[in-house]
Amino acid sequence: MKYVKLGSTNIEVSQICIGGMSFGKASADDRQWTLDQADSTKMIARALELGVNFIDTANVYSKGTSEEYIGAAIRDLKVPREKIVIATKVFFNLTTEERLTKRAINAEIDGSLKRLGVDYVDLYQIHRFDYDTPIEETMEALDSLVKAGKVRAIGCSAMYGFQLHNMQDAAEKNGWTKFSTMQNHYNLLYREDEHEVVPVCRQYGMSLIPFSPLAAGHLSRRTWNSDSKRSQTDAVAVRKYDRAKEYDLRIVERVANLAEKYGVSMTQIALAWLYAKGVAAPIVGATKVEHFDDACQAINVTLAEEDVAYLEEPYVPHEIVGQITRRGTMY
Repeated sequence: MKYVKLGSTNIEVSQICIGGMSFGKASADDRQWTLDQADSTKMIARALELGVNFIDTANVYSKGTSEEYIGAAIRDLKVPREKIVIATKVFFNLTTEERLTKRAINAEIDGSLKRLGVDYVDLYQIHRFDYDTPIEETMEALDSLVKAGKVRAIGCSAMYGFQLHNMQDAAEKNGWTKFSTMQNHYNLLYREDEHEVVPVCRQYGMSLIPFSPLAAGHLSRRTWNSDSKRSQTDAVAVRKYDRAKEYDLRIVERVANLAEKYGVSMTQIALAWLYAKGVAAPIVGATKVEHFDDACQAINVTLAEEDVAYLEEPYVPHEIVGQITRRGTMY
């Protein structure tokens, strides 16, 4: 495994992050494909064997049970707290309809710490941008968590470039903790953040830790759909990707061609492209150990400049997916 530090922090993470959305109690109205406690523990155990020390979840994943399963796994596996980097999020909250107010942030961090069974989280991320709360209130509240020792560093997730810049600027002007990471929607099938979000992240020395690096599995196989339970039931993935299927299948084919050329998997090519773009640690959600094993081999694949150009050439502009508009619509 290879490791990198997050932003300007001293937090060192593996260049693969295990996605906690795969863990938690399955439910018909949420995610039907998640792993139960026993299988979640097995997945985390295997990740640790492979040298992965970075795990990402959120307060809202599987209605809080993702955090609970991760916490239980860490205890059952007797993992020393300092040997694992835990990231979680706030915004889609369990205890309040408020998003990123000081009150909501303080309540939600305590809930996450309790479910995880830890005294602090290494990385606390705002899950989206809150139009209803002044950014100064949010940034000061996050800074207070760092000062209190409940959080080591803060990060953010899908938002527009100007929103990220304004929040970082507010923190800088007031001497508050700035975001060290951006967990954005970024993969070969969705590159819209290259226009504004990624440049702002570079401006502030932030690490990119994108979600959906394999585009819900579309970059891991030649066929658009599979017979997996997630492929059959994940309505969110359908909304994210099926609109551009006709164009994106051209990119999928090129990933497959390059995988054949180098004798590696499509997953490894798709992740290697992200490394070539300067990504620190893509967040890989897996429900099978062999799939996670495969992903971890991507750190050993280096793409030439002509490979990167070959993969990127068919791309066409996409509708924005991930950010929330002022009307509350998430595209």
